[in-house]
Amino acid sequence: MTTTIEMPKLSDTMSVGTVVKWHKNVGYQVENGDTLAEIETDKATMELENFDDGFLLKIIVQEGEEAPIGSPLAIVGEKGESVVDDLGLNQQDSEKNIGVIDEKANEHDSFDGNSGEPKEQNNEDLLSEKSVPKPNVQQDLDTSNTGDGRMAISPLAKKIAKENNLDLSSIKGSGPGGRIVKKDLIETTGSVSAEGEVSKEESFASSNSSVASNPISAGLLVSKTVPHSKMRATIAQRLSESKSTIPHFYLQKEINIKPLLDARIAINENLAEQADARGNPNFNKISVNDLVLKACSESIKWHPEINTSWSDNEIVFFDQVHLSFGVAVDGGLVTPVIRNAGALSLVDISLEAKDLISRARNKKLSPEAMNGSTFTVTNLGMYGIDFFSGIINPPNAAILSVGSSTAKPVLDEHGRVVAGKTLTLGLSCDHRLVDGACGASFLGTLAKNLESPTRMLL
Repeated sequence: MTTTIEMPKLSDTMSVGTVVKWHKNVGYQVENGDTLAEIETDKATMELENFDDGFLLKIIVQEGEEAPIGSPLAIVGEKGESVVDDLGLNQQDSEKNIGVIDEKANEHDSFDGNSGEPKEQNNEDLLSEKSVPKPNVQQDLDTSNTGDGRMAISPLAKKIAKENNLDLSSIKGSGPGGRIVKKDLIETTGSVSAEGEVSKEESFASSNSSVASNPISAGLLVSKTVPHSKMRATIAQRLSESKSTIPHFYLQKEINIKPLLDARIAINENLAEQADARGNPNFNKISVNDLVLKACSESIKWHPEINTSWSDNEIVFFDQVHLSFGVAVDGGLVTPVIRNAGALSLVDISLEAKDLISRARNKKLSPEAMNGSTFTVTNLGMYGIDFFSGIINPPNAAILSVGSSTAKPVLDEHGRVVAGKTLTLGLSCDHRLVDGACGASFLGTLAKNLESPTRMLL
């Protein structure tokens, strides 16, 4: 019995998803737990997990193509099973979904039923003539030299190529079996429209080609346009709404971070000794960012206005601190959440943060792990940025920005000039929820916790 793999709902605001990459080709053996594909949502790029043992019989949505929630993406089943009937498609619908298949380019889609590895054989060994009808399409497009005049191209790419009168003979497909998909047309020719017009940006790029052709002056610059990714579109929408609907005000405070750095060294030395005593040389090292997160969770407890959210008719106060923090990933930024951070120890916060960072960078972060924050921390100190102001992450009341440390002379508790290291904290507040005095008071408490780390670790 075959199983239809559908586009899952990976976030509460998701309506469509884009297949970024297929990790398995048609004909490959798949098992429960295997990653089938990468799906781009409005919040992040996530992995699509397989839950059935069998073989990947058919890929319906190609790389670079969108599909609404619940629509079929692929078929998993046993060798030789019919995939057309199970989808409820007629012959014409099947041809539309399959597109023009280059059998030679798809030889790797066949498989050895014993080993599960692909082998060179005719594709009919996997899919019978009955299960996948050979397409009968008009040959009114230029085709590559495949011997039988057919080309591997998705229906959307075929439509765009026809409307824009594109020569496909020089375009190399990046889809399964060398199939040409929409993004191949964009990467090769610039931006194209589905209404048969080349974009204004492409015309501009063409008129300035002489500048881009000089590798010395151009550097890494190229003239091109790229479609908005789901992540970038969501970032643009949320931050534009934040800046246009939330009345921001900004505070900053320079602190002496040397006591915090000294405390970090002592804490890690102690953790190393404990690990050695247990016969385990590996241990979790505490980072400066871990200490900042811990300081925030402790400081917010005494400033409840910072842990609020604005709604049309009321102000919502939260009794738990849920800390989110920025993580840079390919193509954008995500903000995973440490739940109930106020109840966690420094080591627990550190372990949770590292786990969330790892999942974010490996595209295994669930939508639930990015929702429900009450306060956000963004840190650009590792990039050498001295100071910046963050944009509030709705529905939070504030966001803390952390810069890099700088060596400079400071005054100690006795008024003497000593060598020190300073760091500038920035606090962006929603003036509907937080007044200036309240924000300043919170920033003062946070500074004391960071300059005297024992305060927050007792």
